[in-house]
Amino acid sequence: MSLLKNLPHVLYILWMSSLYFAASTVNAATFNIRNNCPFTVWAAAVPGGGRQLGNGQTWILNVNAGTKGARIWARTNCNFDGAGRGRCQTGDCGGLLQCQGYGQPPNTLAEYALNQFNNLDFFDISLVDGFNVPMDFSPTSNGCTRGIKCTADINGQCPAQLRAPGGCNNPCTVFKTDQYCCNSGNCGPTDYSRFFKSRCPDAYSYPKDDATSTFTCQGGTNYRVVFCP
Repeated sequence: MSLLKNLPHVLYILWMSSLYFAASTVNAATFNIRNNCPFTVWAAAVPGGGRQLGNGQTWILNVNAGTKGARIWARTNCNFDGAGRGRCQTGDCGGLLQCQGYGQPPNTLAEYALNQFNNLDFFDISLVDGFNVPMDFSPTSNGCTRGIKCTADINGQCPAQLRAPGGCNNPCTVFKTDQYCCNSGNCGPTDYSRFFKSRCPDAYSYPKDDATSTFTCQGGTNYRVVFCP
């Protein structure tokens, strides 16, 4: 009898659970990651892992609603064994094909957080960890149309002090000082951050470059990330 008495409550809980599951499914995002570079890249994602992509190949990544602190990037000049262990010249994540943590600079980053304040997605391209390949990061659904790109020849024009094999370092990687906002405290743009900002105006050029570098879409939007657009 007690089960029958509680049946309406049980049904209500099941109904609410189904609504929550449906909402989570609706608000989850699909990322279409494509390599347009004339060379192979090893795409990396946290969450997500990693995938080798030849020219023209894509990787479809489904990400749970509410995910934050997420990144997608390209690794270059990698060599992995059959067990998925090896190294990459840029963007290496602990020597693993299937990344479990962030990559090693220099690497161009697509960063995002889903379903945050007011159910908004926040996304950006960041050069705070430097640059290795050009990138396009754009919404593809939900009526959101403002995408961001960083397609300049930053590697070819990189200041001598920031040059690295396969990429261009951000000054924090090289100097690690407060002057470049590498730690907490008051700081602002520098000649090095202006080098990045002048070439990729929509991208983060230093850690406090929020005002012109963070973009939003309604939760439930899908996205594309293109290497060498």
